[in-house]
Amino acid sequence: MSEYLWFEGIPFPTEEYEKETIEESRDKFVIRDEDTVLVTYPKSGSNWLIEIVCLIQTKGDPTWIQSVPIWDRSPWVESQYGYPLLINNKGPRLISSHLPFHLFPKSFFSSKAKVIYLIRNPRDVLVSGYFFWSKMKFVKTPESLRTYFEWFLKGNVIFGSWFEHTRGWLSMREKDNFLLLSYEDMKKDTKSSIKKICDFLGKKLEPDELDMVLKYSSFQTMKENIMSNYSLVPEDKASSDLVLLRKGMTGDWKNHFTVAQAEAFDKVFQEKMAGFPPGLFPWE
Repeated sequence: MSEYLWFEGIPFPTEEYEKETIEESRDKFVIRDEDTVLVTYPKSGSNWLIEIVCLIQTKGDPTWIQSVPIWDRSPWVESQYGYPLLINNKGPRLISSHLPFHLFPKSFFSSKAKVIYLIRNPRDVLVSGYFFWSKMKFVKTPESLRTYFEWFLKGNVIFGSWFEHTRGWLSMREKDNFLLLSYEDMKKDTKSSIKKICDFLGKKLEPDELDMVLKYSSFQTMKENIMSNYSLVPEDKASSDLVLLRKGMTGDWKNHFTVAQAEAFDKVFQEKMAGFPPGLFPWE
């Protein structure tokens, strides 16, 4: 069991991350106007969003998503693996990140690059995170959901507090180059969400192309695609029963929280997310 790598108050995994890379990505990495950035707090549907955007780029043709690992198609800017890939990529780039707002590459804020921020009910994020990180060998693993619940509310989990992360990124929500999506809306009406992404990115899909994007980004298809389901992660980094795509549903937290936990969570949510307009969070 490993602890975390701490950088400016934020815990990172000890594998694939080092302070120098995180610092360099923030201070020196140049985000170009033609780049597209996909930002999420971990376990919010990150890989689903990447898959959809990749398929939009190929107009529904699955060749790319079936032949290139997901972390090569949209590398993580803060990771040791992804950072050099992005630096050496000449064309318009697809960039993924879990970084909180204050650690994000500074160059972004004076660029016209488009960022899509995907949020998900933090209760579901918590449950999904618990099952995922428990299988990873390079993070502090919780012995029970109760322990993880406490860590999560304190922000003592990978990439820090969900509340801080979300508040930070939502400060961008009035900007033209920022699109806010929710996992819940994407589940409820995937087609409309794909159209919304297309409009934002200035892409046009024919009806049959849209159907292909829908088909190849479905939960079941992604679960079976070895380029997207993380089955290529080496065994020294994760236990063999790691499941990236566990349930892909909304509201699973109700199967795991006690009544007291649900109440405690509500209280913290109300405190930390005060000031946002009603209806912004589709799960409230």
